[in-house]
Amino acid sequence: CSLLHSPKGFPELKNDTFLRAARGEETEFTPVWCMRQAGRYLPEFRETRASQDFFATCRSPKLCCELTLQPLRRFPLDAAIIFSDILVVPQALGMEVVMVPGEGPKFTEPLKEVEDLLKLRQKVDVTAELGYVFQAITLTRHSLEGKVPLIGFSGAPWTLMSYMIEGGGSSTMAKAKSWLYRHPEASHRLLRLVADVIIDYLVGQVAAGAQALQLFESHAGHLGPELFQNFALPYIRDIAQAVKSKLKQEALPLVPMIIFAKDAHYALRDLAHAGYEVVGLDWTIRPQEARAQIGEDVTLQGNLDPCALYAPKEKIGELVKKMLESFGTQRYIANLGHGLYPDMNPEHVGAFVEAVHAHSRHINK
Repeated sequence: CSLLHSPKGFPELKNDTFLRAARGEETEFTPVWCMRQAGRYLPEFRETRASQDFFATCRSPKLCCELTLQPLRRFPLDAAIIFSDILVVPQALGMEVVMVPGEGPKFTEPLKEVEDLLKLRQKVDVTAELGYVFQAITLTRHSLEGKVPLIGFSGAPWTLMSYMIEGGGSSTMAKAKSWLYRHPEASHRLLRLVADVIIDYLVGQVAAGAQALQLFESHAGHLGPELFQNFALPYIRDIAQAVKSKLKQEALPLVPMIIFAKDAHYALRDLAHAGYEVVGLDWTIRPQEARAQIGEDVTLQGNLDPCALYAPKEKIGELVKKMLESFGTQRYIANLGHGLYPDMNPEHVGAFVEAVHAHSRHINK
């Protein structure tokens, strides 16, 4: 993988607050970013995206860079997250996914039978299949001019598996979960295959210039403690370990890693010991409870209910203050408990970001 060595000459980082908080160092204010901060709630995002197919946009480094930078022009966010999609990994495995306007992603041929695993690429060259993401990261890292760090990301194996079998969104994940019960060995084969691609993909993102990585286990809530223990957690752990050991081998920076397992409050203790510097939280858990379960050695990220941004601006300020008082301002990264919704008012997003900075500085005094 000698080609993956990091392109040198990136601009010097001016605001490293997010990285310091992720590593558990002291910060003068609490850093903040938002999941889906590059999104349809911004009119400029809708305009940039208007003429293009969704995945064609993902494959254009120039457009990904532009979309990643848009929220930073409006708000004093402390991190950027590369514009992409978790479903580029199933695409790299040879599956066809289309984005249906108003409906979301649809797989033209989801996995139905165990035999369908043979249709997947058994060996994926991530540079060949996902090089466009690496190019987008490098371009964006330069274009950020050191303003804030750039986060790379991937979906986690169970979440990707569930899409690959369901063929799109689902309220029950019954098809994917039935595999876990009916075909446990084949499920592990599939999860292993996906995890191996994710490991190379995340290492490639760091080589391209990502300064932190987030793993999204968005569908954790469909699993109970036992299925999670068996089919999600081992791969989440393995990804952290393998990515770190490969980064060392390739003399690449050891970047902080974030695990966000939505609705997995039953697994917080395990996630605290899974090898990630940061555990992201959704809004269904009390900050004090999360801290008690996770302990003091891991940074927490989250967890304002995204719908709180529909409240009047003063109310958003009050909710942020309460959140900061509950989490504490150190070893903490403020965020929402899930992504921003398309119909949100950008001014309310701005109010959220500013409230985090103002209240955390005030509390730190």
